[in-house]
Amino acid sequence: TVFNSLNHDMTLTEFKFIWYMEYSHRMWGRVVGLAYILPAAYFWRKGWLSRPMKGCVLALCGLVCFQGLLGWYMVKSGLEEKPDSYDIPRVSQYRLAAHLGSALVLYSASLWTGLSLLLPRHKLPETHQLLRLRQFAHGTTALIFLTALSGAFVAGLDAGLVYNSFPKMGERWIPDDLLAFSPVLRNIFENPTTVQFDHRILGITSVTAVTALYLFSRRIPLPHRTKMAVTSLLAVAWMQ
Repeated sequence: TVFNSLNHDMTLTEFKFIWYMEYSHRMWGRVVGLAYILPAAYFWRKGWLSRPMKGCVLALCGLVCFQGLLGWYMVKSGLEEKPDSYDIPRVSQYRLAAHLGSALVLYSASLWTGLSLLLPRHKLPETHQLLRLRQFAHGTTALIFLTALSGAFVAGLDAGLVYNSFPKMGERWIPDDLLAFSPVLRNIFENPTTVQFDHRILGITSVTAVTALYLFSRRIPLPHRTKMAVTSLLAVAWMQ
């Protein structure tokens, strides 16, 4: 179906390039899983893991397996026959977002666990400003996660191809077809114009939040490591 409707003029060399990209991604995912599960099983057998760490290891192991399952489920949606649709075959944007979101959670949890073991936790006085900074950081994290998920919807719907001008979308700040679908809620997930618009707004909001977090952190006495982390976050956010 994909070949007939989209790639009927593809050469064997071009097909091999796409095939090896997909194959390499799958093999790399399996290698990552083995690189985590095999050492974890070895450490567990040797008795080197504390009781809390065993729970953490099991949770991360479950996330690794779940990530692979989600990847299969996502790709499967791109191979399903849709006789009533004449659109370009593509995977479900919902499953793509779930796959990306799961990967971000797995990566963040692995990094957090590793850094918690490698670096001693700073014991700082729980001042009002520090509590506010921590809440601000958590809120910014959630906003960045949401922005990344919205990017998966952009990719899944090829929404990045709808408008290529910035800051306006075409000649308008707010496109005419922003709420073209019914019911209205469907636009957020299935209307390419709305999906791109939301991703722009979330991206701008995320950079603004990171900048505000950096400026707020400058007013608080923090350890050098924390200051370096916030500064790096600011640099990466603006580069992104």
